[in-house]
Amino acid sequence: MCGIIACAGVRRASEILYKGLCDLEYRGYDSAGISVKRGGEIVTVKRAGRVSAIECARRLGGSAGIGHTRWATHGRPSDENAHPHCRGGFSVVHNGIIENYAVLKEELIAEGDEFISQTDSEVVVHLLAKYYRGDLKEAVLRTVARLKGAFALCILHEDFEGFVAVKYRNPVIVGCGNGCFAASDMPALSGIAARVAVLKDGQIAFACEGGFTFCDFEGNAASLTFSPLPPQARSGGTAGFPHYMIKEINEIPAAIRQTAAAFETEGCARAFAKLRRKKFSQVMLCGCGTAYHAALAAAYAGEELIGVPVRAETAGEYRYRRRGSLAGTLFAAVSQSGETADTVEAARTAKAAGALVAAVTNVPYSALTSVADIVVPVRAGAEICVAATKSYCGQCAALGLMFSALAGGRHYRQAKRALGEAEGMCAGAISHCAVEDVARACASASAVYFIGRGADYPAALEGSLKLKEVSYVPGEGFPAGELKHGPIALIDGGTLTVAVITDPALAEKTASAVEQVCARGGRAAVVCAEGCEPEGLRERAEFFITVPRSALFPAIISAIPLQLIAYRTAVILGRDPDKPRNLAKSVTVE
Repeated sequence: MCGIIACAGVRRASEILYKGLCDLEYRGYDSAGISVKRGGEIVTVKRAGRVSAIECARRLGGSAGIGHTRWATHGRPSDENAHPHCRGGFSVVHNGIIENYAVLKEELIAEGDEFISQTDSEVVVHLLAKYYRGDLKEAVLRTVARLKGAFALCILHEDFEGFVAVKYRNPVIVGCGNGCFAASDMPALSGIAARVAVLKDGQIAFACEGGFTFCDFEGNAASLTFSPLPPQARSGGTAGFPHYMIKEINEIPAAIRQTAAAFETEGCARAFAKLRRKKFSQVMLCGCGTAYHAALAAAYAGEELIGVPVRAETAGEYRYRRRGSLAGTLFAAVSQSGETADTVEAARTAKAAGALVAAVTNVPYSALTSVADIVVPVRAGAEICVAATKSYCGQCAALGLMFSALAGGRHYRQAKRALGEAEGMCAGAISHCAVEDVARACASASAVYFIGRGADYPAALEGSLKLKEVSYVPGEGFPAGELKHGPIALIDGGTLTVAVITDPALAEKTASAVEQVCARGGRAAVVCAEGCEPEGLRERAEFFITVPRSALFPAIISAIPLQLIAYRTAVILGRDPDKPRNLAKSVTVE
């Protein structure tokens, strides 16, 4: 969603804030703004557009300040709707959603307040101004008591030589070093904070030159333990690549290796070996977007491995279904950031119903890990591109290890060997997959459809999502067997169909669907694993890409050409693959 940052006790706050916003821009880039405390006043610059639109704010200086980069939920992107919002000596930035803002706004308007923006966030600064009577802590406590929803706040006041940070169901990390800092995510603190701590839900941090003090929403004193900034918090820039997306695709082999190592060293292998005795009656996997596709791919292999029903569901739908007891259920919630609102709430719901909850996430300090009974680590490193690439492969690896550990002995050993082989297969596929012609066909197509059978169906869904996310070329993913049950009506000479084939037992079935596409004048591309090629298919398809075959982790290998096709299509069309329109990396509201 949005990115927030704050600093205090520094020489040039505006420089730190601007750099931090650049590091947080993957969380939203509709508008940006900075407020700094300079002398006895607060100076604010905010604009619609990307962070570069407020580059002039770097000259503001100041000893304390707050910044914001926005992904719009209430109110279109505009100068007026950009954060920070200011009133009565306060300046506020907000990440999240104020669910009762309409009621609060109506109340404040009745009292004579005038609002400038259409955002839900502006009510926060009005409440702070209303309740301030010389005691900043009291004003903050009375304000947060009125708010419903999910919110991370950073607050400046003209009479306070620092900032206030507030956390409730949205992330805030605080840091210390040569000054005090707060941000939505750790990469923004890299290079400025030596030690960090994660605020807990319902905590408030008061930061000034002397350091931090903490309290809860009742005003009771609280404490946090600071730790060194972890190495994975540093993104390292694009490392000479033209975009983060292609850099992160090239980091997939390392993500697989690190995830496999973490599963062992962080005790997951032992933990799931012990959980075999529980004999779960079912396993449920839950996620949104790419994480859901990873869950769906894992469900195919997982059910075969452990011999009990395994199903995957989208988190946003799962939350609102009626259900009975989940005793005897393993519920694995999958989220790159660990902050995805629907997924976190689905995990809470499942836990309340009696399930054992596992968090499969790339961020070990997230809201999801605080809910979970067990954490399954994805170690893909910082992922800056909005479209998930290496984290998807890391999720597939982590889930595969989870199921193989539950299955026991030889299955886990086989999975570890297969992942070691998959690391090299991915590196080879990244180097040798020739996708340029397919990408050009996608760029000129009226629509692109992806098909697959069995575990290749979730791969088709993910391939379609990647292409739509970064290139804006419309299309869908289908089970190959469903093609003739309606979708084939969409096929014509302007469409392209991409078929994924990695299972020799189902290869002929998918090849038959490709035949049907070609017979109706459609263009076809095939992504096929070695040893799975049906006779004559290469000649019938217009494009043919061969990838190595992994019997245990096909979704990881087939993802490589699909991600590369999406990336190259975006570049050919002049899109920004790192920051697609209307999207943000972490969706922390419903």
